Amino acid sequence: MKARLGNNAGREAGFSRWGYPARFPSGARLVREGQFPGFRVTSHNYLFAQTDNDAALTRLIATAATATGFMKGAPGAALPGWYRPGENNGAFLTSLYQKIEATYPEAGQPFYAMRLWTNLIWQPCYLAVIGAHLHGGVPELGTLSQAMRNIHVDGYRLPAAPQFRGALDAMIARAGADLRHYADAVLKDINAVTKLKRVPALRMLGDHLLGLMKRLRHYQPDICVEEQQRCCVLWQAAMGLENAGGLEVIDLPDGRAFAIMACKGCCLDYLAMPGTYCDCCPRQKKDVRLARQRASAIAEMEMRED
Repeated sequence: MKARLGNNAGREAGFSRWGYPARFPSGARLVREGQFPGFRVTSHNYLFAQTDNDAALTRLIATAATATGFMKGAPGAALPGWYRPGENNGAFLTSLYQKIEATYPEAGQPFYAMRLWTNLIWQPCYLAVIGAHLHGGVPELGTLSQAMRNIHVDGYRLPAAPQFRGALDAMIARAGADLRHYADAVLKDINAVTKLKRVPALRMLGDHLLGLMKRLRHYQPDICVEEQQRCCVLWQAAMGLENAGGLEVIDLPDGRAFAIMACKGCCLDYLAMPGTYCDCCPRQKKDVRLARQRASAIAEMEMRED
């Protein structure tokens, strides 16, 4: 997702440094009965929604899958062993921590704790933003459950329930407050297992939103940088993250304006992969950061036009 200094040796295939998939397939596809061994279609087939709430959830899950190419959701309550904030998540978090530690034995506790955090907040962030900006309705994130896959959290479930709908600004206000509540519960759960400081955790939460506000241009090609910045401020206010980073604007060689991230947080990946820094990492000198982000932006626009 982001350019880096050094190589990616040791990085798990297919996932970004924030824990979510780094590759963007062309789109999602439906799974048919018998297509894969061991796969069974459940008795509640959400492709044939029974109520308005079922239909809205079906559309949200499909929109998230199609827009990203990697989100894997299903309707229903949490399955045994899944994560849901505020529940008895000790075994889930301890298992995930131990798997990350075994994969990166030299990285240290601060990295392992931060990886727990970024793993557990990326899906709620995506669902909140996709719900407000693409789907036109935001779900109740408090009911969201998440699955573990190897050293990642990947896959979610939501029960059918009324979604909040309204003007974009109102949906951002509602979803942002809900997302902050979910994140606070995750932070409390993590600190019951290992120490994660509040300030760096919230900085990374803010950076997740910055990344999604930057990515709005992928989902809505006609959006202008001023609207990206405006929405960024609205999300930050709704989440109580007014002191987080922001979106800066650079001019590309062809004269187009492009939004880049001015982050305040650090994912700590350099602890696991020495010499590896995100192009937006605030640990770099500003001129180095801007040069790398400009190069990434040019490459991104060229790739989009191919």
